[in-house]
Amino acid sequence: MSESPPPPPEFSRLVKVRPHPPETLTIEASDRERVALAQRFGIAAIDSLVAVAHFAEDGAAIAVDGEIDAALVQECAVAGDRFPVKVAESFSVRMIPPVRHPTTPDEEIELDEGDLDEIEFDGEMFDLGEIVAQSLALAIDPYAEGPNAEAARKEAGIVSDDAPQDGPLADLLRGLKKD
Repeated sequence: MSESPPPPPEFSRLVKVRPHPPETLTIEASDRERVALAQRFGIAAIDSLVAVAHFAEDGAAIAVDGEIDAALVQECAVAGDRFPVKVAESFSVRMIPPVRHPTTPDEEIELDEGDLDEIEFDGEMFDLGEIVAQSLALAIDPYAEGPNAEAARKEAGIVSDDAPQDGPLADLLRGLKKD
């Protein structure tokens, strides 16, 4: 039984970096791409998505620094209503040539803090759109609360942590806090 190929990225922008990368590149998601990304991220909508990337050669690697500007529509984690969210996020990655990975499953790999922002590429081109998409995904608050969250809590009888609470569980928790 053969594996099916992965689906194509929703927001693909291949950047050719050899012989030299561009200095700066601005990319913008189309209507179709924004709908597909919103589905992927489990949010109501992406009204706009623009990214500006700056490139610099670093030996065989390419440093990519940029800014994302997006307008999203999310559902409130408490009230369930939709509300607008602005995302202004920077990103920074290093595109590096392929690295030899251990061949045995018992061999350990240790990563330094800087290694986490390195992405292997073939040395010729990489997908800036997917880098932007992944950076945007990390910037989305999965538990975002809209302007009606507090009213929904009160309506459901949920009080804030500061309000006095009664009952056996509240008594137990107060007893634990004293210790």
